[in-house]
Formats: sequence, structure tokens, C-alpha cells
Amino acid sequence: VQLQASGGGLVQAGGSLRLSCAASGRTNTRDNMGWFRQAPGKEREFVAAINWRGGITQYGVSVKGRFTVSKDNAKNTVYLQMNSLKPEDTAVYYCAAGRVLSTLPTWYDYWGQGTLVTVSS
Repeated sequence: VQLQASGGGLVQAGGSLRLSCAASGRTNTRDNMGWFRQAPGKEREFVAAINWRGGITQYGVSVKGRFTVSKDNAKNTVYLQMNSLKPEDTAVYYCAAGRVLSTLPTWYDYWGQGTLVTVSS
């Protein structure tokens, strides 16, 4: 499975961005897609996850109510709509694919290259 994340950039606090993650290859072997982020000097943090088939979603505590994860099965693409962005949302955002819908990065075995989101105050 190959993953290509895009959509990052610079935005002011309170603004919005939408990230995309296009999956290719043997995508039918991994039913779940996750978004994680990592800020400088910090551990990788769970953001959101979605199941390809049933659309079940999970969100990290710090983004719940502000971020929305969605999917387009026809395009093999997962999206992360980020609203009401805060400076503390600044990080490299990664998409990942795995067999289990989990908040733990260890359950995901394919990772995209990451896209940088910078939120200015």
C-alpha cells in the first residue's frame, strides 16, 4: 500500500485546511486509515481514524469537534477537514493504513510521507 498525503500549509489561527491522503496498491488488505501528527520534540499523536467499509470514525481528544475525517472509496482517498485551527495544531500530519481501527500508531503498518501544517497566532 502506498499513501500520498497532501494539503498542508500555513494558515492563521481560526482558519481551516483540508488534508488528503490518496491510497494505492493493495488497499483492500488494510481496512482502516488513520491520521497522526507529530510536532517538534513531541511524540506522535493520534488525530483521527476511519474504516473504509463501515465508515466508523474515531477522534483524538484534542481535535474532537473541530476536525472531521471522511473517505471517498471510489477515489481511494481519505480526507481530514480541520476547522478552528489553533497554533498547537502545528505539526507534520501523517496518514497511515492498518488492519485495525486504533488510536495507536503501532497498529498501522503503512505510512505516508507527511504534510506540514503551520498555524500562526
